[in-house]
Amino acid sequence: MQLHDLTPAPGSKKERRRVGRGIAAGQGKTAGRGTKGQNARSGGGVRPYFEGGQLPLVRRLPHLRGFTNIWRVEYRPVNLERLAGFPAHSVVSPETLAEAGIIKKATERVAILAEGEIDRPLIVRAHRVSKSAREKILAAGGTVELLEA
Repeated sequence: MQLHDLTPAPGSKKERRRVGRGIAAGQGKTAGRGTKGQNARSGGGVRPYFEGGQLPLVRRLPHLRGFTNIWRVEYRPVNLERLAGFPAHSVVSPETLAEAGIIKKATERVAILAEGEIDRPLIVRAHRVSKSAREKILAAGGTVELLEA
C-alpha cells in the first residue's frame, strides 16, 4: 500500500448540503427552516436554556451551597491495625503500603491513624501521623518520620 492509495472509507465523507439555492436543489425557498417564526429569521432562535417562558430547569433546581476549596490536601487514612502484616524493623512508607495493596498508589499522601494496636517496632514514614498513633508506634519501639506534604 502506498500513500496515494489511501482513501476514506465509503460513505464516511458527505458533500455539504447547499441550502437556499433554488427549488431544483431540493432545499430551496425556506431552506429547511420551516415557515416563518423566530427560528426562520436571520439571527433568530432562543437561548439554550429558554423553555418558552416556563420556569427554566436551571431556576427550578436548588442552589449548590458552599464552595470547593482548591487548596484542599487529600490524605489516605491508614490505621495501625493495617500495619500488622509488616515484619519487625521494616520500613512502612507510601511505596511499601502501595506494594502491600493497602493504598492504591505510592504517590498518595498517607495519614497514619491510631485504630488498632501495634506490637512490633516499625520505621513509619508518612505525611501525617496522629498524636495517639505516634505514641503507640514509639511505645512499641518504632520510629516516626514525617514526609513533605
